[in-house]
Amino acid sequence: MAKGLGKGISALFNNVDQNEEAVQNIPVSEIRPNPYQPRKTFDPTALRELRDSIKLHGILQPVILRKSEAQGYELVVGERRFRAAKEAGLEEIPAVVRNLDDREMMELAVLENLQREDLSVLEEAESYDLLMKNLDMTQAKLADRLGKSRPYIANMVRLLSLPAEVQVMLRDGALSMGHARALLGLKNKKNIKPVAKKAVTEGFTVRQLEKLVTDINDNVSRETPKKQEKIPVFIKESESQLRDKFGTAVSIKRRDNKGKIEIEFLSDDDLDRILDILEIQFDED
Repeated sequence: MAKGLGKGISALFNNVDQNEEAVQNIPVSEIRPNPYQPRKTFDPTALRELRDSIKLHGILQPVILRKSEAQGYELVVGERRFRAAKEAGLEEIPAVVRNLDDREMMELAVLENLQREDLSVLEEAESYDLLMKNLDMTQAKLADRLGKSRPYIANMVRLLSLPAEVQVMLRDGALSMGHARALLGLKNKKNIKPVAKKAVTEGFTVRQLEKLVTDINDNVSRETPKKQEKIPVFIKESESQLRDKFGTAVSIKRRDNKGKIEIEFLSDDDLDRILDILEIQFDED
């Protein structure tokens, strides 16, 4: 999965003039980790490699700190460098100290992590969700400013609607992004956990899981035991394209050249997300 922000941190923080910032050597003992750090896991092997590199070459890029209201400093950007420096036994590290409020601190930490290659899909989804809530932005606006597509942002954030147990499977790598998207296509959401467990236990590929989800949905939709009308290929392809666009289950009902398109939503927030993709806005009176 491709990572990185198309337009970088500067797309959201154009007022930061890094050229005028002075680098200081700050005692490691005076620095506390970022309380808003979105990253949940740090690869121990990668940290050891960074530690060894720091022992040989030092820290090539300063971390970003802010003055703590209590005492010392709080880490804003550079958690991996900070941890590796502590393991390397450094007493001081180069740093830039900025005057940031809690919101700016959270935003910089999130954006720095989004630019890393090893961010998990759930951490990425949580980062987008956090940015939209704290920047008060729609998915469309965030996608535009980060150089992403709206369906991409929508599909990532939608992962957060998965049951907690299934999110653990995704975080641990037992399920892939493709598996997760297939599971979200289940019409009966109560089926998500048992189907996810079956997929992991039996080692389903994404295609195998997609077929199972289709079969389960067909059983749910079947009202009578009579043979169902064969669905034209172009209808199936259109449904698939619409599912990708809206990041949710979509069905096309057609009879005698007439019909309807049904777009599923899971909550009021999910409905707002879909309306945003459709560029439908309501005046607030």
